[in-house]
Amino acid sequence: MQRQLELPAAVIFDMDGVLVNSNPYHLAKWIEFLDHRKISYKEKELPELILGTRNDAAFRHFLGPDLTPEETHRLSEEIEETFRKAFQSHAKPLPGLDALIRECHEAGVPMAVASSAVRANIEFVVDALGYRPYFQTMVSGDDVTHAKPDPEIYLKAAEHLGIDPADAVAFEDSYVGIGAVKNAGIKCVAIASTFPIERLAPLADLAVPGFEDVNLEKLRALFVAEGESSSVAR
Repeated sequence: MQRQLELPAAVIFDMDGVLVNSNPYHLAKWIEFLDHRKISYKEKELPELILGTRNDAAFRHFLGPDLTPEETHRLSEEIEETFRKAFQSHAKPLPGLDALIRECHEAGVPMAVASSAVRANIEFVVDALGYRPYFQTMVSGDDVTHAKPDPEIYLKAAEHLGIDPADAVAFEDSYVGIGAVKNAGIKCVAIASTFPIERLAPLADLAVPGFEDVNLEKLRALFVAEGESSSVAR
C-alpha cells in the first residue's frame, strides 16, 4: 500500500558527516590516540571501524573487552576534548544543508538530531551552526543502551517527536547509521560525504552526493514510490 503523505512527519539528522564534515577530524583524533599508545591498526579500515560507531564499541575493539565503564568514560572525555579543540574553527554546515533546514522549518516539519556522538559534541556542533532553535530534540549516544545499527536511537528520536517512525526521513552517511535507520522502519537518505555513493545506494532509499540534491519534494516522493528499488541522485 502506497503512503500518501503531503510532507514527512519529521526529518532526523545524524551529525558527523551529515550536519558537518567532521569525520576527517575524528579520524585524526583516533590516529593520534592509537599511535600514542602504539596500538596497531590498518588505516584503510579505520573509517568503517569508527565512523558512526559509539566510542565504547571502538574502545573495546582496540583495547579489549575488559575495559571498565569508568575507564571508557575517561578515555572518551579525553578523545572528544581533542576533537572539539581541533574542529572548533572549522564547524560549518555541509553545502546545501542550510537551505533544507530552513525549508523544513518554514513548512512546519519537525526536525531532530540522532547521533552516536557524546552529548557534549552534539551541543557543541549544533550551537556552532546556530541550529539549536530548529531541532525539537537531540538524542546522543549517551542516551541509548544499544549502538547503531541497533534502531534504538532513531526510535527514541521518533518517540520524542511523537511521530510514527514509518512517516519520517533520516539522513545518514555511514553503513551502521543507515542500518539503524532502516531497522527503525524510517526512510533513509544517504549522504555520500564519507563513503562512495555506489556503496551507499543499495542500502538506502535514496543516495545523494550532497544536500544540494535534496528538497522537501524529493523527501515526500519517498513515500509515494514505496516498493521501488533504492535510487541514486546525481
